[in-house]
Amino acid sequence: MEKEYPPCIKCSAGLLIPLSDYGRDGAPIQYKAWVCTNPECGFNIRIDNGEISFGKSVGQSYK
Repeated sequence: MEKEYPPCIKCSAGLLIPLSDYGRDGAPIQYKAWVCTNPECGFNIRIDNGEISFGKSVGQSYK
């Protein structure tokens, strides 16, 4: 079964795909962020400490 992802609301060229993470206590957080697949766009929506933010740059974690 193939999943369909929504188009990016900023550039319409990429798709918004979900990313998951782990919380402080190791509990999984599904869909913590949605990011655009177009590397030139960089649009994202994130949940940080219970607050929704968008447009902040998403980068690789070196933890």
